[in-house]
Amino acid sequence: MYLTRHVNAHGSRWALDGSYLREDFSLGALLALPATKTHACLREVATDEPATAPLLAPIEPMHEVWAAGVTYLRSREARLVESDTKDIYDKVYEAERVELFFKAIGWRVSGHGEPVRIRGDSHWNVPEPELTLVINRDGEIIGYCAGNDMSSRDIEGSNPLYLPQAKIYTGSCALGPGIVLARASDLGDLPISMEIRRNGEIVYAGETRTSQMKRPSAMLADWLKRELDFPRGVFLMTGTGIVPPDAFTLIAGDAIDIRVASLMLQNTVTA
Repeated sequence: MYLTRHVNAHGSRWALDGSYLREDFSLGALLALPATKTHACLREVATDEPATAPLLAPIEPMHEVWAAGVTYLRSREARLVESDTKDIYDKVYEAERVELFFKAIGWRVSGHGEPVRIRGDSHWNVPEPELTLVINRDGEIIGYCAGNDMSSRDIEGSNPLYLPQAKIYTGSCALGPGIVLARASDLGDLPISMEIRRNGEIVYAGETRTSQMKRPSAMLADWLKRELDFPRGVFLMTGTGIVPPDAFTLIAGDAIDIRVASLMLQNTVTA
């Protein structure tokens, strides 16, 4: 099952497998239910009306997006290069406790085909392709989408306390194109890849698999839910195993293609 969110006269409308759901359906209401009721709920609100309107980010305005950091060895290596306090990232990677941080509120999230931004006060910026979990009120993973956790490496590297500025700014988060319904057990070895094109030419390409994550998705979801309540669900980006070379930085006009399993999220960079 595949959920998408589309433009309509009242703002947005959800669809399932290419056909609209009833206009009164909301993702928040679905994520307030136990996972065992997800499919039955969707069948009850299904219609046969084709969903043809343009896509929006598959998230509602007041949903929160959180992120887990240093979950792949490649991410730890990149942080060691950029940071003046290198041992902190080794400690995060090896620790039992997960690094978690707030990334975006739903109304700030870009969707498929919409722009992402680089900060005007940063000179080293990269996209971070990530499996993004869709988690219900009870902390159960009910699906996933593709995510782009835009990051200013020089800002975070100069002082870890600047991480919110490196990670949280207008245009720093993209999700899409839709939500694949899945269980945590389905996510253990998904392919993730990224291409960055500049003036039509590929300037970077990389790939990884979710099996390279140090901690499984269910563990990351559990840590997020331990001391936080999300009555209408939450999104969790799970870290990146794809980091461009240290000499690379995004510039305005770059096109970013992120694949997570069958999903393709495309965004263009603006300043």
